[in-house]
Amino acid sequence: PLAVVVLDAGGRDVVVLREDGSGLLRCDIARGKANAGLAMGMSSRQIRDRLRDRPTFLGALSDASGGKFVPVPGGVLIVREDGVAIGAVGVSGDTSDKDEKVAIDAVNAVPGLGSVPAEPAEA
Repeated sequence: PLAVVVLDAGGRDVVVLREDGSGLLRCDIARGKANAGLAMGMSSRQIRDRLRDRPTFLGALSDASGGKFVPVPGGVLIVREDGVAIGAVGVSGDTSDKDEKVAIDAVNAVPGLGSVPAEPAEA
């Protein structure tokens, strides 16, 4: 079962949804993925990939965010047509790659909005 959290550009909840049977931490994980994207201005996958060899910095980011920073795929930025980020969406409940695909597909289904990244990574 999936959980989805949409944050505005200031990191405030806009939508929080979870399917029946989702784990207790799923919304927190989804929020952390979206929050990580907003905090760093890139998808949670990009954060994971860029900071893979910098565990001390990743730990510092987690500490600075009070544990609200989840750098694994499933968090994507929501951008207007002019490229300005207006929020982020995080998804949790399946594999991280599938979470990311759900997030990207959902954002790209809304006219006038796009996701960063625009397409899921190749598996």
